[in-house]
Amino acid sequence: MRQAGSLKALFPQGAKPDLQAVLVNTAGGITGGDRFEISARAGPGTRLTLTTQAAERAYRALPGETGELNSRLFVGDGARLDWLPQETILYRDCALRRRLSVELAGDASLLLVEPLVFGRAAMGETLDRARFRDRIEVRRRGELLYLDAMAFEGDVAARLARPAVADGAAALASLIYVAPDAEAHLAPLRDMLPMTGGASLIGEDVLVLRLLAADSHLLRRTLVPILNRLTGDTLPRPWML
Repeated sequence: MRQAGSLKALFPQGAKPDLQAVLVNTAGGITGGDRFEISARAGPGTRLTLTTQAAERAYRALPGETGELNSRLFVGDGARLDWLPQETILYRDCALRRRLSVELAGDASLLLVEPLVFGRAAMGETLDRARFRDRIEVRRRGELLYLDAMAFEGDVAARLARPAVADGAAALASLIYVAPDAEAHLAPLRDMLPMTGGASLIGEDVLVLRLLAADSHLLRRTLVPILNRLTGDTLPRPWML
């Protein structure tokens, strides 16, 4: 393992049956000009869980400056990787470009979630000025399994208010589950979702889920039971604090 700058990794004791790593940004958040890179590999036959100590924050950036977060994950034969960061919160005037790339071996498994919160509701903040670009791609043996990209610039709150976009929702979660039992989880997960969520099987072992909520509290209230189901009730402790 190598780590540098304000991005650290901690390893809780007693986390079984897998190795758990907790990512900590000691700077408290990301602002314009910051560059963060994460690379992790689950070797053949292993199980690795990556989470964050707390919600990440995309702070106000100076004009012309953009913060970047690039993550690359590799999952070996017979291995499983759970990528379970807590929410990323976008502040007014933030500028963040984020990319997550996952490469799976032939029989590797993956659970990936990315929760996103648009503004600080408790502070009465309206996200009327922000720049955010996000891209998630998952490949297996080099073949594309999943690709999702979004871009917001300017008055984000106004765009989210449109019925065909988010109908006023201020929190979002994207989830991808790649495993042999993906189909068996589809119906139970649909039963756990509110009207603002949906789940689909886009391949025989690839399940995707998208969830909208009015705020981060309501997002978690739905998301945590879903993650507990997919992790076998081993959701990392930072999610419960």
